[in-house]
Amino acid sequence: MTEALEMDTAFAPQWVSPPGDTILDLLEERGWTQQQLADRLGFSTKHVNQLIKGKVPLSEDAAIRLQSVLGARAGFWLTREAQYRERVALQKTAQRNATMVPWLERFPIKELMDQGVLVKRRLSAKTKPDLVGELLALFGVAGTKQWESRYEQQMEIAFRRSREDQADVAAISVWLRLGEREAEKFEGPRYDELRLRQALGNIRALTHQTPQEFVPELQHLLREAGVAFVLVPALPKTHVSGVARWLSPHRPLIQLSSYGKTNDKFWFSFFHEAAHILLHSQQKNAVFLDDPDHTGRSSDKEGEANAWARDWLIPPQHARAMEELPRTRAAVQAFAKQVGVHPGIVVGRMQHDRLLDISWLNDLKVRVLFAQADRT
Repeated sequence: MTEALEMDTAFAPQWVSPPGDTILDLLEERGWTQQQLADRLGFSTKHVNQLIKGKVPLSEDAAIRLQSVLGARAGFWLTREAQYRERVALQKTAQRNATMVPWLERFPIKELMDQGVLVKRRLSAKTKPDLVGELLALFGVAGTKQWESRYEQQMEIAFRRSREDQADVAAISVWLRLGEREAEKFEGPRYDELRLRQALGNIRALTHQTPQEFVPELQHLLREAGVAFVLVPALPKTHVSGVARWLSPHRPLIQLSSYGKTNDKFWFSFFHEAAHILLHSQQKNAVFLDDPDHTGRSSDKEGEANAWARDWLIPPQHARAMEELPRTRAAVQAFAKQVGVHPGIVVGRMQHDRLLDISWLNDLKVRVLFAQADRT
């Protein structure tokens, strides 16, 4: 036993066992009573009994005394105590998490597992408390009350919805949090509006490129302007494809769903969110939740962002010429080249303005798909 105690650096018990169990083993080995140990340590018998049962913590002073009396180094006893308290705390946490299991039903757990956000496992009464712990860690909160305070009572007030069914706060909050975590990796200068405007001019020219080509350059241009940009896979029940928000007074974030969009929708979404940053920076507490597929009633600020993105992609002077454009593939491609955007963007705009049937020339649009590695 004594030789084993000397190997304190390798001692890492996985069970919930107080240091007192080791003390009892040594007492039995030596034939001592608790009274005899108390006399040698200079403690009361009651204190030694509580120490053995784990009812009082093993202090640095007690560790030094045990080192003198029982021969194991003080570091061993302190490590043993720390491991025990940690295991007890983990057990209590697991019990507390078990009471919060119903909270899991609010979230798209399967999709989060499929995306690798949560550890994939079979859901059971045994595994769900661990899953609660993982989800709390994802949000960076200690419990469900703290989550409710942060997301249902504080953040939801800041939501600026573009459609009425963006009501699933749990689903939206986890999608937003995934974006926050990606944005936390951001390293760059403070936000600079002039540099963002300059960057957007260069970004417009990227519409001809594939995601593998344009994503690195898009990230670079925005980073130089102090804007965080992240791509996060879509989650069910969010009805959100993009969001513009401020993580701090000097750090705006543009977050887009990496769900497979056609390039006309992707680029309109991007410039719509950029418009919120440029036009509505006085509302730094606002979280603009957007879905460009929604054509119903929207706020004045959503209308302003829509108009800005529309005119940035195809300026008004060109839009007027577009109204007279022949409805042919060659004409659309020539016009797109003249304007300096991808033909799919012209098709999407013409369809939106009812200048072109919704079923025509869709093959000029390109499906935009992103790999996980495209997140920044």
